[in-house]
Amino acid sequence: MRKEDQMQRFAISWDANEIDFPQIAPPNGRRAIWRAKKLFAEIIHDVTALEGNPFTLPEIQTLLDGVTVGGRKISDAQQVLNQRDSYLRLFDLVESGGFALSVETARELQRLAARGEALEEGVFRRGKVTIGGSDYLPPTGEGDSLARSLEEQFARMSNDTGALGNPFEQGMVAFLHVARQQSFWDGNKRTGRLLMNGVLLSAGQDIITVPATKQLEFNQKMLRFYDSGDGTEMMKFLSGCQIRSKFE
Repeated sequence: MRKEDQMQRFAISWDANEIDFPQIAPPNGRRAIWRAKKLFAEIIHDVTALEGNPFTLPEIQTLLDGVTVGGRKISDAQQVLNQRDSYLRLFDLVESGGFALSVETARELQRLAARGEALEEGVFRRGKVTIGGSDYLPPTGEGDSLARSLEEQFARMSNDTGALGNPFEQGMVAFLHVARQQSFWDGNKRTGRLLMNGVLLSAGQDIITVPATKQLEFNQKMLRFYDSGDGTEMMKFLSGCQIRSKFE
């Protein structure tokens, strides 16, 4: 598919020939979810560290065990719990067969992931935003017309990813689309990664999580992606972040 066609259909472009996507394993949804749950605290730490949250992995393990952590802001603790709730809901959706790369699922997961942070939760963005460090301006407009436009673009993207075939490519396109469009007021990268991992788990594949140690590399590559719209570099990066490597 030409880059011009990709941009029209997905709001991003990429060169699949340059990307060494993870090898597709024999589908095993129970194993994939079990592995994700085994690394649950680490995954939550990865997510929150990318947001600049100061909670350490041991502190997150303590909080997930139901014990408060002294000296930390309530807002930081709530962000950790939000990611816990959003991933637990994702697991429930996949295990029940209820996950779909859909407007409804995106709204529900964003509502959980950005609870208490977004200007509006569970609705597509209705006003202008900027991205710090980037000259790129996400789609602009005001009110319901912008929200409808972003929702329609998301729905078209989710429908068109079905033709891609490779679940890793499908999931990464969903993540990068939501991130670059800034579909919601807040929590776009978190929501996009949840959707990406829902696609992978539904296909019986291990999830992708960006290690906290790669925060700087992730941010640098994302800024280049925002500016160019070319997701090739980010897809290469994400391909090296599958948790499968921790079990082999």
